[in-house]
Amino acid sequence: MANKLKIGIIGSGGIAQGCHIPGYKSMPELCEIVAVCDVSEDTAKKASEMCDGAKVYTDYRKMLADGGLDAVSVATPNKFHLEPTVDALNAGLHVLCEKPLAMNADEGRKMCRAAKDSGKILQVALQQRFTGAGQFMRQYINAGHMGDIYYARAQALRRRGVPHWGVFIDKEQQGGGPLIDIGVHILDFTLFLMGYPKPVSASGSTYDMLGKNPDIVNPWGDYDRTRFTVEDFAVGLIKFDNGATVVLESSFMANIDGDPFRTQLFGTKAGADIQFWGGEPITIYTEQNRQLFNMVPRNVPNVPSAHTAEVQAFVDAILNGKPSPVPGENGLILNAIFDALYASAATGKEQSVDVSF
Repeated sequence: MANKLKIGIIGSGGIAQGCHIPGYKSMPELCEIVAVCDVSEDTAKKASEMCDGAKVYTDYRKMLADGGLDAVSVATPNKFHLEPTVDALNAGLHVLCEKPLAMNADEGRKMCRAAKDSGKILQVALQQRFTGAGQFMRQYINAGHMGDIYYARAQALRRRGVPHWGVFIDKEQQGGGPLIDIGVHILDFTLFLMGYPKPVSASGSTYDMLGKNPDIVNPWGDYDRTRFTVEDFAVGLIKFDNGATVVLESSFMANIDGDPFRTQLFGTKAGADIQFWGGEPITIYTEQNRQLFNMVPRNVPNVPSAHTAEVQAFVDAILNGKPSPVPGENGLILNAIFDALYASAATGKEQSVDVSF
């Protein structure tokens, strides 16, 4: 390809080095990373070494002003998603923004408006829908085998799994705890399979019973319990305009068996249990000839890396004029739901969900 896409990375830390950069490098014939940026020059330099000497920046505005880019990945902490994304879109660049889209729905609206006004792709980095299970179930549902999905139970639960790195325990920089960090993945996956119905209301509760306790073990690594300002467990009930309902559970710490990361779908023709580790990845529950069947598919696509697949989908959409593989509007819906759940937890009352922009 004579003219490869020129890619810039804004926020060159762990998620960029572990996911975004390898994703772009898997397509050397289609794109190349020519610029990396991070507030830490050492971090940017380390990322540059992974990208054949991409130009190093410590200010993304300078990187955008220098021009020559077609697209960027925004892989900063949540608090710093808004401005780089909007500025890049306004500069005429496509954007792959890490999840969650924003700190809250108001920020998400600004990002979606910028994408609409610019006509550029805004994709949210929600990779679970690119997994083999995601591909199989979307096709199975589209073929009508599940009927109408009217209820789902989505779980992103860890028994002991508080991230000891980054800003995951800092509400001011992160926006929330497990609900907005890992709950976002399983909720997006669930709503993707349900056809992304429009949410109308949500009620929830959050707890911080374990995360601040210095006597509780955290095998992932110790952290400063006095800095733990997010919830360690959250639960919510979400209602949609088509009558469907989703229950969402998410935790960094909970006294449970294992670390369930799964969604259970209840349809009029069949049900499904999709698990991302432990047990069968997919089990379908259905009835034929007045007999009940539990079916385990054996032809689920093999996807070596969903992170790489999401980056590949981003590049493909740019090059072939396709719509965003994970639209910013989906990210806005998730942020609006989380806003309502957090508000409900604070007030004890059900909250409406506003997804307009």
